Amino acid sequence: MPLKQSEAIVLRTYPLREADLLVTLFTRAEGKVKGVARSAKRSRRRFGGAMEPLTGVCVYYEDRERQELARLDSCDILDSPLSDALDYPRVVALEHIAETLDELLPDREANDAIYRLTVSVLRRLREGSIWMPLTYFQLWLVRLVGFLPELGVCSQCGQVLNGSRAFYHALADGLMCIDHKRLASAELTAESRGMARQMFRLPLEGFAAEAWTQPQYADLRRYLIQIVERHIEKRLITSVMLNKL
Repeated sequence: MPLKQSEAIVLRTYPLREADLLVTLFTRAEGKVKGVARSAKRSRRRFGGAMEPLTGVCVYYEDRERQELARLDSCDILDSPLSDALDYPRVVALEHIAETLDELLPDREANDAIYRLTVSVLRRLREGSIWMPLTYFQLWLVRLVGFLPELGVCSQCGQVLNGSRAFYHALADGLMCIDHKRLASAELTAESRGMARQMFRLPLEGFAAEAWTQPQYADLRRYLIQIVERHIEKRLITSVMLNKL
């Protein structure tokens, strides 16, 4: 069977036997693919440096009949987060992107829009604050997978929320007006909703001059992470880490 070839982003690697690795890749051609890289810990020629999380690679792999896991033949590095200095906030941001994609995306379902979004955000994470590109990633990812409710109306009564206060709850879909909010709801400010609308209109490069601090639009990030966690029915480990930065 001929080898398949695709651009890909390494999401996860796990030790498998003495020298092998179990690898989860987000490929451009086929979406999320899991495979085994034989002797990856020893073969610098075939895999040297390419198995680090969030490394962009050109991967060559083979699907074998009646086997769930692909066989990874080799990888060529296209782009690596290790080419720049890493500080702790950037490491956490990279891990959050990897964990969210791994948990949210189905196996073997190509999504070129999400792939291009991820590549763009990873490049922007190389410089300055993590918070703007991370918010952009979370917002567009939730929208592209179809989980983002309408930000401009109350999900309970249909009232237009533009300029009005809006609230969300861990057990409810969508935003709620002040008259229909639940107990223990949190507020999504008008400023954050306005920024979300701007991010839908402009490419990531349009915010290149933005150097956000952690408190800026933190409510929007909490809302988006809550949506993801409700759909995957588990807590993201990296969301706890982000809250501690």
